Amino acid sequence: MAKLDYGKAILEINPEAHFSISGNDYSTIEWVDDTTPIAEADIKAKAEEIATRDAHIQPRAFSYPPIQEQLDDIYHNGIDGWKATIKAVKDKYPKE
Repeated sequence: MAKLDYGKAILEINPEAHFSISGNDYSTIEWVDDTTPIAEADIKAKAEEIATRDAHIQPRAFSYPPIQEQLDDIYHNGIDGWKATIKAVKDKYPKE
């Protein structure tokens, strides 16, 4: 599983939250501007949900050909050829 991102989790729970965090460590969270603190268990659960939901993103990003190769693929093989190349990556790393 990908690294848990507490900051992203906090903002998905409360998009209006104002806080600072150091090293993705709950004990370092400083809630500012009268933001109601969120329990560590809630943040961790949301962070795990996000990590599972987004697990396909990084592997896909590293597996897609560089944009120059994709453009060359379109030029030589048309949109359908390019779509086949991209679909192979999407199939290899599906969304949950």
